[in-house]
Amino acid sequence: MSFSLLRRRKFLVLCTNPISQQKFYPNPALISKTQQNPCPQNPFTQNPLGVLQFYALFSTQASKFHEYEMPSVTWGVVQGKKEKLVNRVIICDYLKGLGIIPDELESLELPSTVEVMKERVEFLQRMGLTIDDINEYPLMLGCSVRKNIIPVLGYLEKIGISRSKLGEFVKSYPQVLHASVVVELQPVIKFLRGLDVDKLDIGYVLQKYPELLGFKLEGTMSTSVAYLVSIGVSPRDIGPMVTQYPYLLGMRVGTMIKPLVDYLVSLGLPKKIVARMLEKRPYVLGYDLQETVKPNVDCLISFGIRREVLASIVAQYPPILGLPLKAKLSSQQYFFNLKLKIDPERFARVIEKMPQIVSLNQNVIMKPVQFLLERAIPSEDVATMVIKCPQLVALRVPLMKNSYYFFKSEMGRPLKELVEFPEYFTYSLESRIKPRYEMLKSKGIRSSLNWFLNCSDKRFEERLEGDYIESESLGPSFCMGGKLELPGCEILSDEEDEIDADEDEVLFRRTVSL
Repeated sequence: MSFSLLRRRKFLVLCTNPISQQKFYPNPALISKTQQNPCPQNPFTQNPLGVLQFYALFSTQASKFHEYEMPSVTWGVVQGKKEKLVNRVIICDYLKGLGIIPDELESLELPSTVEVMKERVEFLQRMGLTIDDINEYPLMLGCSVRKNIIPVLGYLEKIGISRSKLGEFVKSYPQVLHASVVVELQPVIKFLRGLDVDKLDIGYVLQKYPELLGFKLEGTMSTSVAYLVSIGVSPRDIGPMVTQYPYLLGMRVGTMIKPLVDYLVSLGLPKKIVARMLEKRPYVLGYDLQETVKPNVDCLISFGIRREVLASIVAQYPPILGLPLKAKLSSQQYFFNLKLKIDPERFARVIEKMPQIVSLNQNVIMKPVQFLLERAIPSEDVATMVIKCPQLVALRVPLMKNSYYFFKSEMGRPLKELVEFPEYFTYSLESRIKPRYEMLKSKGIRSSLNWFLNCSDKRFEERLEGDYIESESLGPSFCMGGKLELPGCEILSDEEDEIDADEDEVLFRRTVSL
């Protein structure tokens, strides 16, 4: 017998001799435990919900648990090539018995005993993963519970992903189990914090887009942020944009972001306006240029929308670029023609003034229309009012009632004036109509609704102090330069606040007054 073979046998005898274990386990309790079960189950892996407690215990108090200072017995056994093959077959048979297909594990190093593999499978199942989930990504079985899974789960919980969501997170991005907390996960979190993503939003962002944890900082994430800033997006708005739509960090500038921005600019939108639009609605970046955006623009033109107002439509209602537009426009055009007697050509003018109508529920549209019809306004005049001021169809009827009764009882004016200036209903009764009317009444001035309502407070005061009533002028209009120009060369600030929209983005945007 060769000398090396003798040494190997001697070593195996030493490792398996119960008496020699006293050298490794001075504590008698540990000796008895080890003798009863040579491959003890990790007590902390029995409860995956206690990940943080175990992680803290393992990292700070390892000296108190001597059995964790050494590799488990199953990993410490010296095996020959033949023994490894036999154990691999046993493990694969065990996995097949559970319904797991082990084909992808062929090139993966597996544990030396089936007990360790069983521990991994049971741990994943207790997290909420099913056999089907494991079959979707069987490489997760190559992750050690103690060295890979528990540290990663502990860190994910620390950054804001609740324990109850950890299983779902691993289902959606199982590759995270292979990641190093220090080398791969922590730098991504620091990068997000550097973009001004709120600490409390980190978990929410990662649950929406867990693949962020696998990105390289010097790659797509950095270049997409740099490009957005270069076109005018405020750096302080990058954080809220990422929180709302984290997928933008995974978009390539050359193939996705820049072509879309260039196309919007080609429609007449200045880059600064595009930047403001993306700050408010970053999800627009997710619209496919060739499959959705360009076909929708062509669809608008086919329905009679003029090319010169396309920029205004997109600026008012960016989601129109991503809607199933042909179906929506067809439905609304037929409805307006049938119920409101508005032909397709005039319907196009309505859409130009208020593109949100394409998403407005038809029952919502009919409520203010019905209110006007009940006030004895002829249907032809109602159609004229809607064409002049499409915002009417999105107003709340109770507010319209209050404004109407003040118009009739206090102001005592004929309905003809409402038909000529339907924008009256879009102004606040308490903050604009009543105070201005009282000021006109006190000075004995009688003017049209347009003259005293469609102007700023400062302009109204100047009009009251004037010696004569100036002629009426049109309201503001959209300029291709990207700003709203008022009569008298007054220009609205770029920082003019937009009217908030609800989740269906159907509330009106007032474009006829300040």
